[in-house]
Amino acid sequence: MNAVFPGSFDPITSGHMDVLTRASRIFDQVTVTVMHNARKQGRHLFTLDERLEILREATAHFPNVSVDSFGGLLVDYMARQETGSVIVRGLRAVSDYEYELQIAHLNRQIGDAETVFIMAATRWSFVSSSMVREIASYGGNVSEMVPRASASALRRKHADVYEEREAELQAQTAGS
Repeated sequence: MNAVFPGSFDPITSGHMDVLTRASRIFDQVTVTVMHNARKQGRHLFTLDERLEILREATAHFPNVSVDSFGGLLVDYMARQETGSVIVRGLRAVSDYEYELQIAHLNRQIGDAETVFIMAATRWSFVSSSMVREIASYGGNVSEMVPRASASALRRKHADVYEEREAELQAQTAGS
């Protein structure tokens, strides 16, 4: 049985990687799919191509994981997959469940697509891509919250901020 793990992955986090690792043990093949919406263009920190590259680097060690992208309804993407493929969604908290349950019901109603939920490990229950982006925008250390590929991309994206913060920290250390 195959699975599709959809998301915006802007960027992929350690919570995503936790869910993906477990999904890769359950399913024969997992396709991580960056869903892109032309109406949301410009709202992402990373371009579609950057997100795909980060994902390819972060998932390279998984023999049964591939990376793809799709614009449009997830059920349309699922209709192109092998019969019996399922959607995998990660959950961090009850609030995620309520939202994801509605989406799962809609996907089943309009496209006969089944959804399997995988709970993220407790240590990642507070990590979201938006929080990681916020911390990184101030030069904060996100290396524990994201895979190396995401951390490197965030450092490149916010290079000026990271350099400024490191200079400030060195000045504080020298002044102590």
